[in-house]
Formats: sequence, C-alpha cells, structure tokens
Amino acid sequence: MNAKKFQSWLNNPQRSPLIMGILNLTPDSFSDGGLFMDVDKAVEQALILEKDGADIIDIGGESTRPGSESIDVHEELLRVLPVIEKLRKQTEIVISIDTYKAPVADPALKAGANIINDISGLTFDEQMAAVSVKHNAWVVIMHIKGTPKDMQINPIYEDLIKELKEYFITRISYAVAMGIPRENIIVDPGIGFGKRWRDNFILIRELHVFKELGLPVLVGPSKKSFIGLALDLPVDDRLEGTAAAVTASVLNGADIIRVHDVKAMSRVIKISDMIKGNRS
Repeated sequence: MNAKKFQSWLNNPQRSPLIMGILNLTPDSFSDGGLFMDVDKAVEQALILEKDGADIIDIGGESTRPGSESIDVHEELLRVLPVIEKLRKQTEIVISIDTYKAPVADPALKAGANIINDISGLTFDEQMAAVSVKHNAWVVIMHIKGTPKDMQINPIYEDLIKELKEYFITRISYAVAMGIPRENIIVDPGIGFGKRWRDNFILIRELHVFKELGLPVLVGPSKKSFIGLALDLPVDDRLEGTAAAVTASVLNGADIIRVHDVKAMSRVIKISDMIKGNRS
C-alpha cells in the first residue's frame, strides 16, 4: 500500500484492518533483537514483510521493551536512516518511523517515511508536533504510563478505560492545536506500555470506547508478555496467543494491527474481518 492508497483507506468508513509489519533495527528488542542490524538484511526483511501482506513497515532503531535504556540520536539515526533510504528506492509501501525523538523523525520523514509512531503521544519531545506539521506526516499517538525504563514498575489505574480516553482527548486536542490535522492522527492504547498484564485484555475488549474518538485505532499485541503470562509461554511460542489477541482486536474495531508474524496474522485478520462482515 502506498501513501495515496493509505489516505483513501483512512477516508473510507468501511475500511478493513491494515497490517503494520515490525522491523526492529536493534540489538535488544524482546522478540527479534539483533536479527536485522545489517542494512541489506533489514531491507530484505522489509520486502518479505510486504510480500507476506504488510501494508505498513514500522521501522525502529531503539528498543522500548520494559526496562530498556534510551540511546542517543546519532546512534538511532545510524540504524534507521540507511534502511529507510534504501527501502524507499525499492518500494512505495507506507513506512512508519518508530521514535519519540524529533531529531530522528525529521530526517526519517525526509528520507521517505510517512508516519511518526510516537510511543509517548508527543509528550517526550516538544518539537515532535512541529516535525509532523513540517512534513504533513500521519502520527500515531500512543498511551504510555511512565517511560520504557520504569513503565512496568507498579502501574496503577483507578479506571483504566476512562483514564486512557481522557488522555487521548487531551493529546488529540494538543496535536490539533499545534497544527496537525485531525485526520492525520491515529491512536494506540499502548498494550504492554505501563499496563498491568490483565489491563491488556481489558483494552482489547473495550477497544470500541476508543473508536468513539472517530479516529483509526492501532493495536500491537504481538508476542507480548501478557500473552506469555496468560499461557506460561516464552516469547518464541506465542503465535496462537497472538492470533487470538489479533482476532479479538479486529472484532472489537482495531483498524491497524502491528505484528511480527505478518504472513500468519494476515490470514488471521482476513478471517476475523470476514466474521465481522467487512469482506465478502
């Protein structure tokens, strides 16, 4: 899917879910850390994800797993820019840059990325909104409680869904006030980002509440620890659990599903969407 088709998809109220394929250019991501540090291998993997059914490639140069440490801008750019530049020469697929740093997002968008996927919801870097406006980029506003380093240290909510919806209302208003068109915004409840493990099941079950915001909803349940805790399984044995979470997400209104196993989850999403009644 190219940027023009993505815009048409956004404008279609009967849209079927899209697949965001994960490409981590990191040595320490929880699932695929260290596998795609070489530029050629990373681009090859991105093209495989596209062939397998990905509509968007989400490229990240810094791990945001629980307990992770931040890296500097220079190192992050060394990881992501060569891959984005080379990939853009070979495909028109929509590219998302997974970063919360404006000095990373700006050159990434210049190099051919289309979406800023900001885990902080535009809160960690006050210049991020301006970068989005500069490039007329789409923005994923995610919810996080704390930072990746401390987000899983006893996160507490009095009313999880109410608090997240209020957060999104506030962050969307901020983004629009800063000049980001409302139609350029996507929201993500942030599964696994400052949530108790059972909270993630509630988020998937109550996705319809976030749909009330009138914006596309992205979810990223792929292989995460809430699945591992529920099934008592390691990260490399969570395919079925991920499939169940993806199915429930689609049935409850998710518009974009962020996954590692694109080929398998594209099949899961297609069947789930047919059950929902969006496809013939």
